[in-house]
Amino acid sequence: MSTPFKFDQIDRKILDILQANAKITNAQLSKEIGLSPAPTLERVKKLEQAGVIKSYHAVLNPQEIGLGVSTFIQVTLLGHRKEYINSFVGRINEIPEVVECHHVTGQGDFLLKVVAADITSYQNLILDVISEIPEIDNLQSIVILSTFKDSKVMPIP
Repeated sequence: MSTPFKFDQIDRKILDILQANAKITNAQLSKEIGLSPAPTLERVKKLEQAGVIKSYHAVLNPQEIGLGVSTFIQVTLLGHRKEYINSFVGRINEIPEVVECHHVTGQGDFLLKVVAADITSYQNLILDVISEIPEIDNLQSIVILSTFKDSKVMPIP
C-alpha cells in the first residue's frame, strides 16, 4: 500500500475546485486559489503525477443517451481460487454495459453496476452474456428505481 499524499490547504482547494469543475482554465483556477498560473499548473501536475488526480472526463446522463435501466448485480463465484477471480474479472472487463465491478465481502463475491437501454436489453445481457461466464455460481439483480445521490466528489481528509 502506498503512503497517502500529504495535502496542504492549497492542494485541498485545488482538488475541491477541480472536482466541482474539471473544465476550469488554469488562469481561473490560479485566481481562485490565490497563486499565479505557473505554480498552480505545477501543483496540478504534481497531483496528477502522484496519482491523486486519476483522470478528467464528462459525466453523461444515462437517460439522455438511451440507457434507461440501471442495476446492481450481486455475483457469487463457484469458488475463490485466484484463477476463477482473474478469469471472471477479465470477462467482465469486456462487457461495456458493466460500468463498475467491485470485489466485496458478504454473501456475494462481486457487485456489478450495469446499464442497459431497457428491461429487454438487460434481460438479454443477463441471459446471453453475463450468465454464460463459467465461473459464476449465482446472480442476484437489484433494479435501481431512483437515484437520490450520485456524487463523484471525494471528501478530502
